[in-house]
Amino acid sequence: MPTAITQPGLVRGLVVTFWESVQEREEYATVGELADLLRRLHWQEEPESLGLPYFDPLAKLSASLDGLHAVSPEDRSFLEERAAKLAKEYDRLDLVLPFGLIHGDADIGNILRHRDGHAVLIDLDGFALAPRERDLILTALYYDRYGWHTKAEYAEFVHRYGFDLMNWPGYEPLADLRELMMVAWLGHQVDVSERSATEFARRVRSLRTGEGRDLWSPF
Repeated sequence: MPTAITQPGLVRGLVVTFWESVQEREEYATVGELADLLRRLHWQEEPESLGLPYFDPLAKLSASLDGLHAVSPEDRSFLEERAAKLAKEYDRLDLVLPFGLIHGDADIGNILRHRDGHAVLIDLDGFALAPRERDLILTALYYDRYGWHTKAEYAEFVHRYGFDLMNWPGYEPLADLRELMMVAWLGHQVDVSERSATEFARRVRSLRTGEGRDLWSPF
C-alpha cells in the first residue's frame, strides 16, 4: 500500500516510490475476492492525471520474443511463427467488454490479504488502458487449461464478476495469446535456473503437440 511519504523521490537519477507491507506474513486472498476487486476496478473511469498508457499485447509479445537469446533457434522460430498466427486472430476479435482501466496481470498471485482482513491488489506496474477481457483471461486459463483453479472457484469468480469469458467466442484466441506471452516470459529465465528451463521445455512441447497443459507448474 502507498505510504504517506511525499513521493515519488529521486535517488541517483532514478525515480522511486515507497510502499507499506499489507501485513507481516504473506497470505493470498481468494478467487472470488479477485473478481470483486476487478469488477470495482473496471467500473472506474480513467484518472486523466495518471496518464496511463494503452496496452498493446502484440507489441509486448514481439518485444519479449526479440529478447529470447537463451533458447534454441528452433524454439524461438516456433514461438515467432505462432505469434504471427495469433496476431492475425487477435486483430479479428470482437471485444465485448468496455475498453478502460485494467490491472494487467490479474491472477491469484497478485491479491493479498491485508492485516485488517480485506483483499488488496498488488503488482501494479501493468496498470493500463486496454480491453477488460485481458484481466479475466488468466483466471479462466488457470481453470480451463491447467487445473490450477477448481470448477467451484471459477464458478464463483464468474458469479461475482458477472461475466463468463469462456462463453465469449473470442476466448480461445485470447487464451492462446496470453498463454504464449506466459511461455515467452519464462523463456527469459531458462539461463537463470534449471527449474525454469525444464518448465519452459515442457510448455513449448505442449504448444507443439496440444497436449500436457495439465502438467504445467505455476511460476
